[in-house]
Amino acid sequence: MSSRNPGTALDLEWISRVRVNTQAVLKRAQNIQGQKLPKKQWQSAWLLKAVTCIDLTTLSGDDTPSNVHRLCMKAIQPVRRDLLRKMDMHDKGVTTAAVCVYPSRVADAVRSLKAANSSLPVASVATGFPAGQTPLESRLQEVRSAVSDGATEIDIVINRMLALTGQWEAMFNEIRQFREACGDAHMKTILAVGELETLSNVYKASMVAMMAGSDFIKTSTGKEAVNATYPVAIVMLRAIRDYFLCTGHKVGFKPAGGIRTAQESLVWLTLIKEELGADWLHPHLFRLGASSLLADIERQIYHEATGQYAAHHELPMA
Repeated sequence: MSSRNPGTALDLEWISRVRVNTQAVLKRAQNIQGQKLPKKQWQSAWLLKAVTCIDLTTLSGDDTPSNVHRLCMKAIQPVRRDLLRKMDMHDKGVTTAAVCVYPSRVADAVRSLKAANSSLPVASVATGFPAGQTPLESRLQEVRSAVSDGATEIDIVINRMLALTGQWEAMFNEIRQFREACGDAHMKTILAVGELETLSNVYKASMVAMMAGSDFIKTSTGKEAVNATYPVAIVMLRAIRDYFLCTGHKVGFKPAGGIRTAQESLVWLTLIKEELGADWLHPHLFRLGASSLLADIERQIYHEATGQYAAHHELPMA
C-alpha cells in the first residue's frame, strides 16, 4: 500500500465550482473501449499484472470459515504453478493484492493466511456495507472491530444521503471519523457511484473523500444496480489527478462490481496508465474488486500457455 493520505482541510469553494462535461466524458469512455489491446505473450504479462492488483473478494450471506479459507489459498496461488513455470514466473511470488471479506470473517481470513505463512493483507468492508444506513456509532465500531481482528485495509461506504443532498461538510466529517477509527489500517472509500445520480456528484464525492484522508477511492459495493462504468471511472481518475496536482499526494483507485472478464481487466489497466501514468499500475495505487474475474484471467493464461482452452475441472476454483 502507498503511504497514508493525510487529507486536507475541506475546500467547499472548490467543491461548489465543480462542473463535469458529460459529453466529453462519454466520448473518452467510448475511445478507451475501442483501443487495441495487447495480444499473445504481452497479453499474458498484462493479465498477470491484473492478477497482482485483484482484491479477491467474497461478500455473501452464506460465507463460512471454509470458503474464506479456500479464498485465501486461491489468493496465495492465484494461477496454477505449471502455467507460471511456462511463463518463467513461478518464482516471482505472484499473488493477488489482498483478500476482502465481511468484518465477521476477518479473523477466519487472518488465521488461514497466518497458517499458510502468508503476509497477504486482509481487507474488510465496513460502516454498514452496502447501504451505509446504520447509526454512525455502530459504523465506527464495525471499523474498530475489523481492525482489532487483523484487517489492515478497510473499505468503508459513504452515506449517500449526504452526497445527494449536498451536505459535503457532514460527509467530510463522517469520513474523517472513519479515518481515525482505521488507525494504521489503510482506508478505501466506496462512493456507490450508481446511486449518486450525476457525474458532478461523483467528482465532488471523490474530492471530499480524498480531502478527508482516503487512501483509495472505490466505485461501488458491487450490490448496486450500476457499478464500475468507464465514464464514472474517468471522472474519479480526473479527481485523483487534480488532487495529486494540488497536494502532491497520490490516492489509489479501485473499480469494483461487474468486472468479470480478462478483456475488461486489460481495458481497466489501459485506462489507468493513460489517465494517471505507470506509477498507478501497482497494487499500492490500483486494485480490482472482483470475485469471478480471476477464473477468466487464469483461463486466458492457460490458453496462451497451452494453445487450448481449459475444461472447468482443470482450473481450481476459489
